[in-house]
Amino acid sequence: MARPFERAGPAGPAPASLAVREARAGDAPFLAWAIQESGRSHLDRGTWDFVLPGPEAERLDLLARLVASDAVSFCHYSGFLVGEWRGEPAAAMCGYQPAVATAPLFLEAVGQAFGGAGWSRARIREMLARFAPIMTCAPDPPDDAWVVEWVATAPQQRGRGHARALLEALLERGRARDLGLAHLGLLIGNAAAQAVYERAGFRVVDERRHPDFEAAIGAPGLRLMERLL
Repeated sequence: MARPFERAGPAGPAPASLAVREARAGDAPFLAWAIQESGRSHLDRGTWDFVLPGPEAERLDLLARLVASDAVSFCHYSGFLVGEWRGEPAAAMCGYQPAVATAPLFLEAVGQAFGGAGWSRARIREMLARFAPIMTCAPDPPDDAWVVEWVATAPQQRGRGHARALLEALLERGRARDLGLAHLGLLIGNAAAQAVYERAGFRVVDERRHPDFEAAIGAPGLRLMERLL
């Protein structure tokens, strides 16, 4: 399954009016958009456009079902923080330990979400098979890492430092779990996001490229970054 593809604007002063809170089930539509947007990174199309081709409204409905499913996967709303600007969701970011990103948990969540939307098992299997080129560059963070993923800021809110404020709160979540390492991945070529993370203390530790990944997504692969918590 796809790992973190980041979309973040340039860092600026921490926004005085951004209220950071834990996500709720009712945030599912916004979080679905954030997952899609994060998968697109700096490109026009991304992971979920490739895996779930078709009308965007249908894709977002399926992702919202995935976010709110009873099965807690790495897409579940409980892993997200939401930044609100003047009472409206402005940005989202997810953090989790690798144990939540296992294939069985993801398959259970997909079965619930997509089956609830009327998908047959055969259709679900066909969709899951489209993850194969994405998996060619999938990272494998250590079990005790705190993984940052699904980062997105609403277009009209970018450049106000929302991503930085959310990142600080999300890293604190990892510290509260007595974890020592934060890990993330971003598409090669997303220079703006990389600069944000470098200013937050992350450094590139690996790079994974594959022609199948590039053919599917349009980027050569993933750049993996880490920092101590």
